[in-house]
Amino acid sequence: MPPATLTETNAQAETGWRHPRRANSLSEVYASIKVPGANASFWRKLFAFWGPGLMVAVGYMDPGNWATDLAGGSKYGYTLLSVVLISNLFAMLLQHLAAKLGIVTGRDLAQACRDHYSRPISLMLWFLCEIAIAACDLAEVIGSAIALNLLFGLPLAWGVVLTTLDVLVVLFFQNKGFRIIESIVAGLMVLIFGCFVYELIVSRPDWVALAHGLVPQRQVVTTPGMLYVAIGILGATVMPHNLYLHSSTVQTRAIEQTEAGKRMAIKFATIDSTVALFLAFFINAAILVLAAAAFHHNGMLEVAKIQDAYKLLAPVLGAGAASVLFAVALLASGQNSTLTGTLAGQIVMEGFLDIKLRPWVRRLITRLVAVVPALVVAIIYGESGTEKLLVFSQVILSMQLSFAVVPLVLFTSSRAKMGVFVNRPVVRVLAWSVSAVIIALNGYLLWQTAVG
Repeated sequence: MPPATLTETNAQAETGWRHPRRANSLSEVYASIKVPGANASFWRKLFAFWGPGLMVAVGYMDPGNWATDLAGGSKYGYTLLSVVLISNLFAMLLQHLAAKLGIVTGRDLAQACRDHYSRPISLMLWFLCEIAIAACDLAEVIGSAIALNLLFGLPLAWGVVLTTLDVLVVLFFQNKGFRIIESIVAGLMVLIFGCFVYELIVSRPDWVALAHGLVPQRQVVTTPGMLYVAIGILGATVMPHNLYLHSSTVQTRAIEQTEAGKRMAIKFATIDSTVALFLAFFINAAILVLAAAAFHHNGMLEVAKIQDAYKLLAPVLGAGAASVLFAVALLASGQNSTLTGTLAGQIVMEGFLDIKLRPWVRRLITRLVAVVPALVVAIIYGESGTEKLLVFSQVILSMQLSFAVVPLVLFTSSRAKMGVFVNRPVVRVLAWSVSAVIIALNGYLLWQTAVG
């Protein structure tokens, strides 16, 4: 029996959806980056697909993650390193599924939800996702404001206001091409990576204890306080907006719309995101290791605030650059997250509602939703208030996570939607298991936060 033509294959895939595909995701940069043919070398292909994974990895090291990593390292030493590792392994699987959904169906996750669910459910999912993106933007605003305060003594309120101007930078570079955005993200990640390499060198961690911490310990589950921090690390790691972002940005590559072309794209997109998430794991682990070596080792068990860590690093480690580079990495992290948050907001609004706004209008709306509460809290409550607001933003993200993970696993496990690319049984079991664990732990975290 002869193989199905491309038209027949696409027609079969469309039967699994309530509505036909209407528009390309991020239409201004859709299929704008050429990829080499099947006969090209492995490295040429990898370079062509390299980039979307780095943009996704940014969300796994945003300022919202820093407080949980600092708290875990200062209070429990290296023990919770295994939790950071497991969280990243979960993320690698989910991001693989997000990339596969975008490449195979030609839909990002927002478009897929719109074409699968009824209008009322789609609107509810859109509303929840917008809240999550605003919460993520809130963490970026506060993180950047804290970094500016630490580096230049700028009052937190002014730092919050100043971070609204980065919209102009984002819009300028977005018009220069998608590779420019990817290069900026990569450059900032290299800066963050370099800062923490230095921090690890001067902190002189116990490498044997560090290696032991990568192995899951029973006490993580049996010790209530440790379990709570562990759930916080896991809950703050997988970001819902990253699933929407990745399912869209992989479509910037001009791949052949054949089974072979899609398989190649899935392969290299998965390599790209997996390697990038290992880099994110290093940075998150480095924050925890730094806190363990600098604070836990010296009997400082309650260092959870970013500002406290900054003030203590230089005197504890005896290295003046330690505090400065810590704040530089925080600022780079906040700005990097801003870039990816901008794109995620555009993808979600266009995908769910099938409408387009001018980029500066969309960005201004999202920015004001984040800036106004951050500014009010910074003026009235100061440093302690912004720290609580940072934690609150992570709680909101945790609430929305299941509404992104469940549809993703559901769609990629449907043969009617994915055809020959449907999840294999073992991947299906793993994906639903990971989803159940994340949802259960996030639910527990929310309950503990509410009663606490």
